[in-house]
Order: sequence, then structure tokens, then C-alpha cells
Amino acid sequence: MTPNSQYHNNLPRFVADEFVEGNFLGLPGESENPDVVVLQVPYELTTSYGQGTIDGPSSCIEASGQVELFDPILADDLPAGYNIYTAPSWDGEGNSLDQQLSNIAAYLAKWQTGDVFPLILGGEHGMLPAVMKSLTNHPAVNVDFGRLNLVQIDAHADLRQELDGEPFSHACSANRAMEFGLKHLYQIGIRAYSKEEYSRIISDDKITTFFAAEILRNTTNWQQMLSQLRAIEGPIYLTIDIDGLDGGIVPATGTPVPGGLSFWQAVEIIEAVFSAPNARVIGMDINEIVPQKDTPLTQFTAAMLATKGIVYHINNRITGKW
Repeated sequence: MTPNSQYHNNLPRFVADEFVEGNFLGLPGESENPDVVVLQVPYELTTSYGQGTIDGPSSCIEASGQVELFDPILADDLPAGYNIYTAPSWDGEGNSLDQQLSNIAAYLAKWQTGDVFPLILGGEHGMLPAVMKSLTNHPAVNVDFGRLNLVQIDAHADLRQELDGEPFSHACSANRAMEFGLKHLYQIGIRAYSKEEYSRIISDDKITTFFAAEILRNTTNWQQMLSQLRAIEGPIYLTIDIDGLDGGIVPATGTPVPGGLSFWQAVEIIEAVFSAPNARVIGMDINEIVPQKDTPLTQFTAAMLATKGIVYHINNRITGKW
């Protein structure tokens, strides 16, 4: 008997009995009462270096078709009896940046019910303020963002006031998110930041930044970081800029920076936040994927990280953590 078989005796069992082109992992999910919803946000308006993140979501979906469905954490193949639904993509409508962000927030908000786990595929990281806005009426937030912790895996601090005159640039996304009044921001893998951002980091007691140079060159610092993540209390939203990982693993991204996380280090961070005993991860996104047909490693890595997020969420459902 697998660890989850008794639990699933009381549930309609979803299985990977067919491959559905265009669905995450090729899984045949249903729109009614999903356990996980995969949401595609092909948003790209403020990229400042490399372009192509608009095709990130679809490339991640395509790459996910090559990801193995079995995971030893579940001792089962995905969907492990759960309904993983790939929703139609955001339509990209909006004649201005403000309109597009507003439309993204509306597209996401209908899934922020607390009954379904949203996995969002971007798009550039400038979509983060829209993601935050979509959480306004989530039961775990309930208009009070002072309850919400934001965990950010990223190469960049994204705490600028503006970039090239644009306050909603991808380089300002964490700053705009903080303006919602978050409980705390945890940044991991940071290794590219301005003097202004560094001053903010060391002076703001609502920001904890784990610089790449400090956690990747010292095992004690790494373990202390994991302990702090597991000690988070309250709802967590996890945002992953794929450039938080090392460029050798993710060579195709909007603004690549060397010296980042390994794949398994990123997985260990995901595991830490999902296993925090007094916290609940209410959603996650992966963004800044620039697909390359000849080197599909970036989108495949993103698809595997997204799959790990789903696995840890389902495992928490199975074990009764939430």
C-alpha cells in the first residue's frame, strides 16, 4: 500500500491515463474543483536586457511533457489522485502597462479561493504586483497583507524605486510588492543590487536577504537560512525568478547572473517553505524564462521546479498538514 492509497479511497482518483498536449505534465485535469491550477501569464513589457519571456509559460508547459511523473516523496505517479488543471492562458489584453497588470490580477483572482493551489508561469517578474493584488480576497490574506510572507528566489533584489523612469519595471517588483504592507520579505540567492537597494535591505526590518555569496560559500549559513525559512509563521507566497539559479543550469533568462543556486539547492528551499510547521504556502510562480529551442535546459529546469512545488503541496494535503 502506498502512503496515500488509504486517503484516496475517499476521493475521485485522477490518473495519467492519457497525455494531453498543452497541459502541464500532459495531465488530463478538469476545471471543476481542481486541487492545483496551472496559470500561464505571458506578460512582457519592461524587460531591460534579454527578451523572450513572453514565451516562457508555453515553453515551460511544452518542456513539462518530458518530466517524469513519479516522485519518491509521494511514492506515486502524478497526479497521485489529485486534479491538476491547466487553465487557458491569460489573453494578454490591455493597451497600457496599468491595464495589463489590472487584467492579470483579475485573471488570477478567481482562483485565489484557498481551495485550489495556484501555480503561475510567467512572463517577466514585473507581474508580481498583479499577483499580490490578486491575493487581496484570498481567505489567508482577507485584505490584510500584514499576514502574508513573501519568499523570493532571485539573482536581483528587485527593490528599486524605478528603472528608466518606470516604477513597475521588473527591477522594482519586490518593492511594489512590499507596498501592499507585507508581513515580511525573504530574499534568497541575491547577488545583483544597487547601492539604493543595499541600503534598503540593511535598514528595513521587514526584509531578510540571504545573499548568494554568504549562503553558497558557508554551510553553516546555508543551514541557518533553511532554519529561518522553516520558522516562518502564517501564509507564504513563493515567487521564483529563474535567474536565481546558476546560469550553467538556466542559460536562457531575461537578465542572467553567474554564481547562483544549484537545482537541488532550489529544491531544498522549496521543501523548507512547504514544510514550515506553522506556515502554509498559498501559491507560487516561476518567471523570467526565455525559451531556446536548441538549449531547452532553462524551461526544463523551470518545469521540474514547478513540479516539485506541486509535489510538496500534494504531500501536505496527503499528510493532513493542510
